[in-house]
Amino acid sequence: MSRQNYIFTSESVSEGHPDKVCDRISDEVVDLFLAKDPEARVACETLTTTNQIVLAGEVRCKGNITSEEIEAKVRAAVRDIGYEQDGFHWETANFTNFLHEQSVDIAAGVDAGTGSYAEEGAGDQGIMFGYATTETSVLMPAPIQYSHEILSRMAALRKQDRSLGLEPDAKSQVTLVYENGVPVRAATVVISTQHREGLSPNDIREIVRPLVLDILPEGWMCDEDQFYVNPTGKFVIGGPDGDSGLTGRKIIVDTYGGAAPHGGGAFSGKDPTKVDRSAAYVSRYLAKNIVAAGLAERCTIQLSYAIGVAKPLSVYLDMHGTEKCDVAKVEAALPQIVDLSPRGIRNVLGLNRPIYARTAAYGHFGREPNSDGGFSWERTDLVESLRQFAN
Repeated sequence: MSRQNYIFTSESVSEGHPDKVCDRISDEVVDLFLAKDPEARVACETLTTTNQIVLAGEVRCKGNITSEEIEAKVRAAVRDIGYEQDGFHWETANFTNFLHEQSVDIAAGVDAGTGSYAEEGAGDQGIMFGYATTETSVLMPAPIQYSHEILSRMAALRKQDRSLGLEPDAKSQVTLVYENGVPVRAATVVISTQHREGLSPNDIREIVRPLVLDILPEGWMCDEDQFYVNPTGKFVIGGPDGDSGLTGRKIIVDTYGGAAPHGGGAFSGKDPTKVDRSAAYVSRYLAKNIVAAGLAERCTIQLSYAIGVAKPLSVYLDMHGTEKCDVAKVEAALPQIVDLSPRGIRNVLGLNRPIYARTAAYGHFGREPNSDGGFSWERTDLVESLRQFAN
């Protein structure tokens, strides 16, 4: 039997964290290519350090996209994040582009698969997980959801009022107390944020404490001596000037904050033929709908794929003892409810669109679906179908 009384911690990082800057840049490149060609192939990695932005990876596109267009998109993203510092500035940072054409061997496997053209193969092998829980209204684990919300609100405040002295690089960490398997209060909250010269940790505490109080449920705030704000004191040098950044280094931040398994593949910089991204999205889609349908209070789904093979090699469902239905029956029904081939996933979720830059910070899950099709994997339109199969 699983433990019912425990504490659990998750962290988030802001859009100005060096790795998140890279995720944003890589996803801007994905969006740029998909806007030109919905069937474009992109695998873009980004490196940032002091006044340097470097792109590398493979692309394939029917339209012509120049390096100048890519550079303009990248600089606009860094400007939007808020970097206008001596050590990293959207306008003056050196930009180097090593993107090149996609490998013909990879293209052949993805295009043709092992059967007919319609049975398009997966872009790589791997395992992907989806998760949902009743802990929050968006069916996400509470520690990661609150960690994201704190930083998202801080970013909005920073951009709204530059005089506050907050800078883009920041981290949050929320530790919750669970009783009878349900979160009941915060044990600790940690916030570290880059700032201008002259601000003390107490100054920053005055700014961020009201946000935390507003985000956590009433009565959940931790004791003041367990609310840590810039515990090292000074955090003026930050972002890529303080530490190098790379695409795909914050995979737990991007998903469930450690509350669920992770297959190991990053999301950002990849077009939706890459099942690291699209299958993780559809796994969340199915898990969320199972919980939204009232079939379980917690749900984990695993899918596995082989390069060039269209159908998943395995489909696994775990309701963690909270099920209100026959788990095996629902598990068997999942491939009937949604076509889990790479092409099927893209069609069901409408993934061949430039919708990815907004996913790069504050989590790929637990977000509201957008009118243009963004975050389509957060829809709960499978509820009735799942209930019918479960009966």
